[in-house]
Amino acid sequence: MSSPTLDQLGFRLHAEDSVLIARQDIEPGTYSGLKITNTVPRGHKVATADIAEGAAVRKYGQIIGFASRDIAAGEHVHTHNVAYQEFQREHAFGADVTPTEYVPEEQRATFQGFVRPDGRVGTRNYLAVLTSVNCSATAAKMIARRVEASGILDDYPNVDGICPLTHTLGCGHSGRGNEGFEVLRRALQGYAGHPNIAGLLVLGLGCEVNQVRALTEDLKLPDGTPVHAMTIQEFGGTKKTVAEGVRRIEEMLPLANAHERETVGADKLVLAMECGGSDAYSGITANPALGAAADLLIRHGGTAVFGETTEIYGAEHLLTRRAVSREVGEKLVDRISWWEKHVQADGSSINNNPSPGNKAGGLTTILEKSLGAAAKGGTTNLVDVLQYAEPITDRGLMFMDTPGYDPVNATGLIAGGAQLLCFTTGRGSAFGCKPAPSIKLATNTPLYERMTDDMDINCGVIADGEMTVAEMGEQIFQHILRVASGEETKSEELGYGEEEFVPWHLSTVL
Repeated sequence: MSSPTLDQLGFRLHAEDSVLIARQDIEPGTYSGLKITNTVPRGHKVATADIAEGAAVRKYGQIIGFASRDIAAGEHVHTHNVAYQEFQREHAFGADVTPTEYVPEEQRATFQGFVRPDGRVGTRNYLAVLTSVNCSATAAKMIARRVEASGILDDYPNVDGICPLTHTLGCGHSGRGNEGFEVLRRALQGYAGHPNIAGLLVLGLGCEVNQVRALTEDLKLPDGTPVHAMTIQEFGGTKKTVAEGVRRIEEMLPLANAHERETVGADKLVLAMECGGSDAYSGITANPALGAAADLLIRHGGTAVFGETTEIYGAEHLLTRRAVSREVGEKLVDRISWWEKHVQADGSSINNNPSPGNKAGGLTTILEKSLGAAAKGGTTNLVDVLQYAEPITDRGLMFMDTPGYDPVNATGLIAGGAQLLCFTTGRGSAFGCKPAPSIKLATNTPLYERMTDDMDINCGVIADGEMTVAEMGEQIFQHILRVASGEETKSEELGYGEEEFVPWHLSTVL
């Protein structure tokens, strides 16, 4: 039997690439004239030609690092012989902007959503218990659990549940005017006014910096949205507060249940996009397929938003080329500069990312990870760059400045108004994000088969040669519409989503 060819063993993603990505473990031997000198694990890279010390290593036709020593053709290429270093990137603001080809309105996709009084549309219908401070977190969870355990929700089939939104912040830091405090407030207010939430109980302790009254006074909610505000100190302790909180939630249930799903256009959807637990296949399968789905949603009049600024670092020049204006492109460059100063002040480096799991999956540098992560941004124009948890008010492709840490990133995107999230993973991230459903996209078939109870879609079929990126993008888009209409995701079935509300902590703890 003849040995497999190099093309059968690996992917070459671009004609200018100096590496091949292994489809499977490649054992030492000669394949299509290339001598493999050591075992190359699945998803890892092998040099297709000699690479001199200091020379650029290319993947996706882009620089992913520089050879830290001479690398021979056929050698495994990874952290032992590739290093990260800065290099000049050409931003070329707006150079690749093209007109968006929108689907005619009468042909646009629809879904079944909850239309709120101000015209926004929810994909879920929750009542929320939002805490102003960590000190009220336990009581908030008690209220939610007691309502759910009572069985009363059976009488309100249009209500998806009671969602306690608890966090570790709200005190021990400065108040108004402090950057960290303002970021926390934006996140809390974004969730309070989220279209997936029909009513709200805001719960505090009473003496915290982030006062309940000030928080609720700043809320901009549609007319008729029920909002209750309470503090534990005001009501005389935990037991009395929980009892009163349960009563108020029960009072809101008929109002929430009055909302029913109706047919609305896909232009009402804001899709959040995330990648976590990435591997070498993330930028080949799931991320570009999600980007294709985002392109479809935008062509149908909708909006897609992604973040993780530290994980597009080194690929930002690809996004600035698609910025609709120089101002938008420079907003992205400014956020990159902020992060460079931020990590330097912390004595850290952006290239501390990728994580150990990312590296085990074949990702060598932040540049390589970023190029794969940016693929989920699709191909349409970049309409705006937003601050963390800033409200999303325009349509099209958005970028939000967030950290790469999954729950913090997702919290910012959902606070901005995203009603659902697609989460790509190559290592097997377990994640949910109430009140928005989370659709999990596996980058490779072995992962999907190993964690089938957690993964919604197997994008590994692209690498297996069974489907194109465009075909998978269409499949993801249709799945998004079904989930937006009420179909449960795997993470919802498992009960994920309450512990993943994690606002970005920027304040100094006092």
